[in-house]
Amino acid sequence: MTPNPEIEEFLSEYDEKVFQHAQKLRQLLITNLPGITEQLDIKAKMVAYCYGQKYVELICVLIPSKKGLKLGFNRGTELPDPTKLLEGSGKISRYIPIKSADQIESPAITELITKALEIYKEKIKK
Repeated sequence: MTPNPEIEEFLSEYDEKVFQHAQKLRQLLITNLPGITEQLDIKAKMVAYCYGQKYVELICVLIPSKKGLKLGFNRGTELPDPTKLLEGSGKISRYIPIKSADQIESPAITELITKALEIYKEKIKK
């Protein structure tokens, strides 16, 4: 992963644990989402992972806060979640509260990322 100084600076403003978890998640996302664009949204206080500038091209977001870190999924309501990681009550999106580095390395999170990409590819075919 090529470090993006703006994103690095943005994330460094948070607790060290949030920063470390975000770095680990960034690497996982870039590895599992070939050709993805990483975009900083200062106003929304998040880092978006997308294949274009439209909302429908958004795959997921990192949402850091003082309380921790969340991995949010656009179309999260469409994702299979057998391990019950996803939370939220929105009509479209869901998120995973990140609690540990081990959780980030779990196959369940990688599977959700992979499924999110599959759903995106299906949607753009239509």
